[in-house]
Amino acid sequence: MYSSKTLEYEDNESRKLTQSETEDCKNSILDELPKENIPAEQPLIWRNVIGIPILHIISIYLFVTRYHEAKFWTWIFEISYGIFAGLGLTAGAHRYWAHKSYKAKLPLKILLSCLYCSAGQTHLTKWIRVHRTHHKYTDTSADPHNSNRGFFFAHVGWLMMKHHPAVKEYGKSVNMSDVAADPVIRFFDKYYPPIMLSLCFILPILIPVYVWNETWIVSITATLFRYICTLNGSFSVNSFAHLYGTQPYNRNLKARENRTVAIVSLGEGWHNYHHTFPWDYKAAELGLHHFNLATAFIDFMACLGLAYDLKTPSSEMINSFCAKKGDGTASRNQTRNRDTAIK
Repeated sequence: MYSSKTLEYEDNESRKLTQSETEDCKNSILDELPKENIPAEQPLIWRNVIGIPILHIISIYLFVTRYHEAKFWTWIFEISYGIFAGLGLTAGAHRYWAHKSYKAKLPLKILLSCLYCSAGQTHLTKWIRVHRTHHKYTDTSADPHNSNRGFFFAHVGWLMMKHHPAVKEYGKSVNMSDVAADPVIRFFDKYYPPIMLSLCFILPILIPVYVWNETWIVSITATLFRYICTLNGSFSVNSFAHLYGTQPYNRNLKARENRTVAIVSLGEGWHNYHHTFPWDYKAAELGLHHFNLATAFIDFMACLGLAYDLKTPSSEMINSFCAKKGDGTASRNQTRNRDTAIK
């Protein structure tokens, strides 16, 4: 559903897809979209309405009052841990499972699953279903975090209430057969609570305390603050990157190119490109790895032989979209990097 037919391989690393096939795929999806943003009653989820703000208030307060007590290795550890957890979201749940933009061998799948659980969001299957529904019905009533409902709703408000009825109705059409058949996902979904609690909270608290004698309060503070930073880095793609930025690839899409979001989300902020070519493993046109750490990670895994069949469009296809549908903001630097991006 999320990638067009494979026409040819190039150096056994990337796939080229034709623009006509991409257009046919998009047109068939557009025919199924809800025709309007239908208002509906959505009961609040009070544990999230209360819990999410309290989590942020406590984490920020502790950080502001305790950050100066943290040891050097605590800073290094938590920043690194947050980055690896982010890679579980970007390179794993997003680009590998949700969009099938490349293939991975078993050791990499297990690693990505562990890194994903370190981010502490939700079961893999739920995350993938929500994201596939978002792409199929972007910015309509059937989009779980429809940005037409405002910044707050797209960022975090959608987690504070039950899904819109259209999300449930149209979400049933999202193909999840590949996910249901994946034994790695089945295992991590089955044991998600203990794995997530261990990798996201317990181990990151224990390691600084017992390895370099960090204080308990500082270790807890660092873990909580790292957790909310990872959450908001992920949320920013749904909010900032759908409301602020340029649209060089398709001006008809609300998704935008946002460099700041790309930095905090490890490369997910090149969002107008991603919604135009969701099956590209880079989620960006840029051939260099600046502001796209997830692409660098996937490329490194490919060098190790753990990732393969990396999908990416041709430079001709990208140029055609920019010329026909873009808002004219595609930079010369992007143009120069197109050939590098597909090598």
